[in-house]
Amino acid sequence: MRICVLGAGGLGSVLGARLAEAGVEVTLVARPAHAAAIEARGLTLTGIRGESVVTGNLAAVSDPGDAAGDFDYLLVTVKAKDTDAALTAAASLRDRSATVLSLQNTVCKEDELAAWAGVDRVIGASTIEGGTLVEPGVVRHTATAPTTAYFGELDGTDTARVADLVGAFDKAGFASRAVTDIRHVEWEKLLQISVVASWSASTLGALGGSVAQGLLVRESAEHYVQLATELLAVYRALGYEPVDYYAPFSRFRELDAWTFDGAVEQMTALGRSMDEQGLHGRVSLHDDLLRGRTTELDFCVGAYLAEADRLGLRVPTVRAAYRIAKAQEHWLTGLGGVTPVL
Repeated sequence: MRICVLGAGGLGSVLGARLAEAGVEVTLVARPAHAAAIEARGLTLTGIRGESVVTGNLAAVSDPGDAAGDFDYLLVTVKAKDTDAALTAAASLRDRSATVLSLQNTVCKEDELAAWAGVDRVIGASTIEGGTLVEPGVVRHTATAPTTAYFGELDGTDTARVADLVGAFDKAGFASRAVTDIRHVEWEKLLQISVVASWSASTLGALGGSVAQGLLVRESAEHYVQLATELLAVYRALGYEPVDYYAPFSRFRELDAWTFDGAVEQMTALGRSMDEQGLHGRVSLHDDLLRGRTTELDFCVGAYLAEADRLGLRVPTVRAAYRIAKAQEHWLTGLGGVTPVL
């Protein structure tokens, strides 16, 4: 199997490196400094599965046109806001990639890929894996789950290409499943991402910190539960019931059975468990905020707010968190004309 990862930052590099270790021929399309470091010294992985340096079955380029040969799968992991530019730059890969899929945090990604490559060449995909680019040539693996990736045809059929991807990811240590309704998985992942991202940006904000550390503060856990309650109402109004695809991090099925205080206690316990396991990651949106980059807030929380407006649902806590996060983004990215001193 040959895979090309378009947009190999933290997540794309972690996935590509582990797949290469498992025998897949992987080409990473990364920023110039990162690609050069990988070609010179290999890709160093740190984090929750220990430290290793990956060199075999792994190539890195900064220009998509320099990716050699044909590929079974083109895996898109660029930020959602960069999709148009990335696909335009990757025009030379379009006819050399048999199947195209995206692990971005959006629900419009398959439509974008279908417009670019044709719907028959697109399959749906979703993952909760987390990775952070520490420096060129070095990435930290920050998050995983008992079942961490899902793949499925857009029409719900069972196909060999989905089975092959599941097998490759399983072999690489990413426990995966084929599903018949990948849209359900994607909306539930977006639900989870929207809860954590709006909570993290509005609670921890410019102070930083990890999800685990934030949940250990009761008032912060209360904010989390309220956001989850409001966003879950929108998700259900879309016609979905929670499955908890990414348990134990998603526990939406249990939310109805808990009192508010009980849910807060459960979230605090989750934070404590993550802390004890050394899972001190942040969602990528919060990392972008801290680095003064434009975030994907409009692609996750914004998508849920748009559906809430369309359905006539009130989500005051979510809207307040969105406003706070957007205000911080305005100043931390320098849009306000002032460079912040933190």
